[in-house]
Amino acid sequence: MSRSADLRPDNATTLLDRPRKKYFGSRRSERIQSIHPAIPSSSIHSLLPTSSYGHPLPAMAKRPSEFSEGDLSNLKNGERAGSTAKLGEATTPVKDGMGEFEDPYEDEMESDGEVVEAETESEMEEDDDDEAMDVDTEAYRISRPQEPLGKDEVLEPDPTAFHMLHNMGTKWPCLSFDIVPDNLGDNRQTYPATVYLVTGTQASRPKDNEITVMKLSGLSRMKQDPEDSDDEDSDSDDDDNDDDAILESRHIPVSTTTNRIRTSHQNSSDRLAATMLETGHVNIYNIAPHFTSLESPGHAIPPSANQPLASLNMHRGVEGYAIDWSPLTAGRLLTGDNAGKIFHTTRTDGGKFVPDGGAFTGHTSSIEELQWSPAERTVFASASADGTVKIWDVRQKNRRHVLSVDVSSSDVNVASWNATTQHLLATGADDGVWAVWDLRTFSSSSTGGSITPVASFTWHQQPITSIEWNPNDDTVVAMGSADGTVTLWNLAVEEDADEGSGGNGGKGVGDAPDQLMFEHYCEGVKEVHWMRQMPGVVVATGEKGFSVFKTISV
Repeated sequence: MSRSADLRPDNATTLLDRPRKKYFGSRRSERIQSIHPAIPSSSIHSLLPTSSYGHPLPAMAKRPSEFSEGDLSNLKNGERAGSTAKLGEATTPVKDGMGEFEDPYEDEMESDGEVVEAETESEMEEDDDDEAMDVDTEAYRISRPQEPLGKDEVLEPDPTAFHMLHNMGTKWPCLSFDIVPDNLGDNRQTYPATVYLVTGTQASRPKDNEITVMKLSGLSRMKQDPEDSDDEDSDSDDDDNDDDAILESRHIPVSTTTNRIRTSHQNSSDRLAATMLETGHVNIYNIAPHFTSLESPGHAIPPSANQPLASLNMHRGVEGYAIDWSPLTAGRLLTGDNAGKIFHTTRTDGGKFVPDGGAFTGHTSSIEELQWSPAERTVFASASADGTVKIWDVRQKNRRHVLSVDVSSSDVNVASWNATTQHLLATGADDGVWAVWDLRTFSSSSTGGSITPVASFTWHQQPITSIEWNPNDDTVVAMGSADGTVTLWNLAVEEDADEGSGGNGGKGVGDAPDQLMFEHYCEGVKEVHWMRQMPGVVVATGEKGFSVFKTISV
């Protein structure tokens, strides 16, 4: 699949978004925030508490790209031969004389500790002379990802579709990120919320790159339109919609692009983050000091903490994008490269990371995804651009796969192993098809072959760039697509015969699968992850930055 990137802080959202004519004088439109504080180039910034386009239902690609500073449209495609990627243009031009992350509003910035506050504006006062303040409700209509906006149309947020939505821009593209487990407890439902992330950048100059550990706090509940609610929510005593959302960050300098980053969720004093770099190296960091610094302001980070615990070169300069920590055995790591090789690394009793023997081979093209089994300590799955999924066991002395199945006629870009229903594996392909497979049927195809998926969907017409099972609901899947959307699916939903196919009563989206619950517009989606400790919360990275949201559908 093609790989490219370009981050600008301009996120859009909804599942069947509702483009509307330009009534920017209307209250609903003016409530959209666009505050981008100017801060040092080394910092990720501008956390924006905004409404975004979302509507419930009954690609940024993964490989790196480069761009010159000040011109984010000239990007390198790190894609395979024969594949191309065309990025959508921003719908709102930047005015001359304004910085890329600036706007006409006065910005506030707290430089110490790299804390950025994005103020939430109160509702704009009505302009007596502006008749456009009256919202033309007939201007709303259902939109589809494949349908271009009309000349006088923009995507308008529907705040009633979200419990929470916050967007933030980034200084440099972040091709990959992961959620860092915190100490704030599980099953959190209250607001304002807090999320910790770790990500890697793709700067225009290699020396400007960094690993960034972030704390997003003050994430408030979505403010609803007064006309949409006649009474106050008695359960929202803990909510403060006017609180500032705050982004704090700590940085580890690196000299190249981070293709993929993953954190270990094993309980230990170390907080391990492993990176697949553009140079082909695998670096492993302990980000515990950076995390503690965000938890406890004033905590000093020793210079040694910015050095990797290990820098491994078993891939011999061949870059890759597949990496996964074992959920069952601490310190066990898988990495895969574009030459089709997979390496298994373990941590010794002395704390060193050592590749365990030679490469696992069998794929005829690049390794796109690796997933450890959630049930068996030595078993893992791989997805490749050769269209196959293979099952492996690290105990195999010949380093060959145990099972192999053809799952797509195109590249298999992503895969996710269901941690609860452990015989289910979800895959997403370059042709936009995503499917769910019963691993128990793989036994008849040990040397290659085709099987029938449990479920398969062709809703997306462009490559699937990310896919992940909901860790708190084994029937729900989140995914990102190069069509600029994050979609949420519930496989437990069945078609309502009374409503017919699509289950939407012919309201313009009758061809939408019944299992499709929500669609969130986020241009150039790269990766999507569920926040395990906050059920229903999703984080995504795309061309325009990060989006943290919780919908009314999941």
